[in-house]
Amino acid sequence: MGARSRAASLALSCFALSCLAGMPAMAEDRAPAKGNPAQPNGETLTIDEKGITLTFPDDVAKLRIGGKLQLDFGAAGIRQPGFPEPFPENIAVRRSWIESYLSLGKTLELAFQYDFADPTRPINDAAIAYTGFERTLLTVGNMKEPFSLDQLTSDNNTLFTERSLADAFAPARNFGFALGRHGEDWTMVASVFGGNANTGIRSEGVAATARATYAPIHEADRVLHFGLAGSFRDLPRDGQGLSLTSRSEAFLFQRNFVDTGDIRDAASVGRVGLEAAYRDGPFLLQAEYIRTTVERFGGARTVNFQGGYVQASLILNGQGRAYTLAPTYGTTYATFSGVQVPEAARVSRGGLGVFELGTRFSAIDLDDAGIRGGIERDVTVGLNWYPDRNIRIVADYIRSHTSPSALQGGRTIDADTFIGRFQLYW
Repeated sequence: MGARSRAASLALSCFALSCLAGMPAMAEDRAPAKGNPAQPNGETLTIDEKGITLTFPDDVAKLRIGGKLQLDFGAAGIRQPGFPEPFPENIAVRRSWIESYLSLGKTLELAFQYDFADPTRPINDAAIAYTGFERTLLTVGNMKEPFSLDQLTSDNNTLFTERSLADAFAPARNFGFALGRHGEDWTMVASVFGGNANTGIRSEGVAATARATYAPIHEADRVLHFGLAGSFRDLPRDGQGLSLTSRSEAFLFQRNFVDTGDIRDAASVGRVGLEAAYRDGPFLLQAEYIRTTVERFGGARTVNFQGGYVQASLILNGQGRAYTLAPTYGTTYATFSGVQVPEAARVSRGGLGVFELGTRFSAIDLDDAGIRGGIERDVTVGLNWYPDRNIRIVADYIRSHTSPSALQGGRTIDADTFIGRFQLYW
């Protein structure tokens, strides 16, 4: 299927989902009441901005079905001559998934997410959590390791189309178990993980990962957040090794500007992450620093890599991003949620939507001990428009400088990139 055919198919999908996104208020008003003859067992079916929810009487069970579609489009240019076209295609599906969440009584939460746009790792979260202990979660399954505020923030709610360059160090999703607990202003998560459910649970060694956060200021409109995370993974000696790379903050890039290649003698990888964030009303400032150490077999020299970012956002005509201490399952503690669109601001109600400005500086260094993965620095500015609930339109400009790079013998690369995204989520 060519690019035009794919675009046409996606346009039809977007139209259908837009119709669903426009239904919330009407569907919510028409939700069947308990005991309605059309619902012989007293269950209630609701369609709103959270998706389709089926609630059974006496809170025996609740099933919610949601999903997301992220369609990226853009263009990029490299200032130095002699490089191939950076984007093989100017439009692509970034994510296209369906998700389901099942609550059983007040003690069990089940989650499953499947991404049709990712043929290699379609399963995202596939987990079950026990919630019977006060302020405590025990979760088993495929989920995010508790590391990095940026990574733990939902794909629906990230400030830009992609996370920062430093996200190359975040372990992301794997299969394991995690124990999390929170208080009024603090959270702690400890976990043990194997490999990813899509590629083999026993194929990537064993990791111990933990994260702790504290918010000395925790008010409705003002939050000061600090976090510390650590992870150590013992890698199997199977010749596959370890590879660290970054997409230069744009999914459409054909080649990565920084890439360690396969470090085949990697014996273990350790990560330490520091994070801080400050929110004051509609303003949010967030920063992270991650240092990664790779131990090697045979007495080879230890390798150290590092990266980080600082980003700021301002919501021009709406409320700030809420601070959420605890999730319903998994390890995504102490994160900032997405932008809310008030009823009066919705385009479908005659409003203009909600606008958010953002800027970020990020950097990554993959050069050390004979490994020439490259050093990159990116500056990003972006605008998010939320015309209605469940809809977001993103426009980002990224200025990248990589010197040395992982391409053509370490040549310097200066790139200008425009990335847009049309996003539906429910």
